[in-house]
Amino acid sequence: MEKDADIIIAGGGLNGPALALAVAQAGLRVVVVDARQPEARAETGFDGRAYALSIASKRLLSAIGVWGDLADKVQPILQIKASDGVAGQRPAPFFLTFDHAEIEEGPMGFMAEDRHLYAAFLAAMRAADVTLISGESVVAQEVGAAGVSVTLASGRVLRAALLLGCDGRGSGVASRAGIARTGWGYGQTALVTAVAHQGHHGGVAQQYFMPSGPLAILPLAGGYHSSIVWSEEAAAAAAIQALPDAAYLEALQLRFGDFLGPIALAGDRFTYPLSLSLANSFTAKRVALVGDAAHGVHPIAGQGLNLGLRDVGALAEVLILAQRRGEDIGAADVLERYQRWRRFDSTALALGMDGVNRLFSNDNPILRAGRDLGLGLVGAVPSLRRGFMRQAAGLTGEVPRLLQGKAI
Repeated sequence: MEKDADIIIAGGGLNGPALALAVAQAGLRVVVVDARQPEARAETGFDGRAYALSIASKRLLSAIGVWGDLADKVQPILQIKASDGVAGQRPAPFFLTFDHAEIEEGPMGFMAEDRHLYAAFLAAMRAADVTLISGESVVAQEVGAAGVSVTLASGRVLRAALLLGCDGRGSGVASRAGIARTGWGYGQTALVTAVAHQGHHGGVAQQYFMPSGPLAILPLAGGYHSSIVWSEEAAAAAAIQALPDAAYLEALQLRFGDFLGPIALAGDRFTYPLSLSLANSFTAKRVALVGDAAHGVHPIAGQGLNLGLRDVGALAEVLILAQRRGEDIGAADVLERYQRWRRFDSTALALGMDGVNRLFSNDNPILRAGRDLGLGLVGAVPSLRRGFMRQAAGLTGEVPRLLQGKAI
């Protein structure tokens, strides 16, 4: 089979471009198929959508040539404060504070706006030998002994050794490959927006565990804006989203509190339903899944993109080393190395976040007392605290080389 590329990546969100850049550095020919036009994201104004990037993710972005365009647009996370709470009441007496001074690597993470992150990826792809096909989507795929062919919505056919699904929770690549999913809904919806506030956030991320779902207040660059990820029961969230801005803001202020002074809406208002969705396999014949296509998780710890970038680092390492050994990068035994590396870790973290959400998203007084004591215990024991911090920073377990800041 004559091939148009070594790898076709379906999905041009964030994980797809990251993976393309990682493998292109090793000389692999890559085509990224993105349903959206790049200008639709890269040139948008401030809308409040942002991601928490771990230390390990920052190292990967540096290694693939993205961080240079991003470094002056991110907000370092210097502290994380977590507490149990009820809207309109003072936080519980036991709370947990993580301070970046307790680890040697610097800030615990960085907040990056979606528009800046994607623009940095786009610039890096244009500078690298990555082919980006925009305004197209993969509608069919056919696997043969020596490669895979995909058909785009326009009818164009592309051929490669390997197809990678970076196309989200409803992955068409996974579905067409016969990969089933396991998961469940939480009966919760995330309300996402951004606010301006009078006080300076000081690089502190706040996590309030409310009975109806967690509220995350995440610091953005400049000091006087924060990104909001506010989880509510689905019916309540629909009612809140339908409110005019003034009433929406009033409902948010009740939960937000007054620690940063008066707040005002500063971004668009988004919602998305919350669920757990795990692919039963991360690979099929000449196919591998990455990011949300492999594991859609609760946003409670802001780890969704970081999990995806760990996939990127692991799969890039597997494929590049296989290429250097002269192996077929789409062979089943090569892809199985990726699956062994990432599936257990991803599933364990996803189920861990599922458990935390279930523990905190209720108003059971017995569970409330237990979880408050648990927060207090972790906060009082430095070794436990540092262990949680290093895990959130992506510095534990078998860390791919790119996420250590090392070349493959």
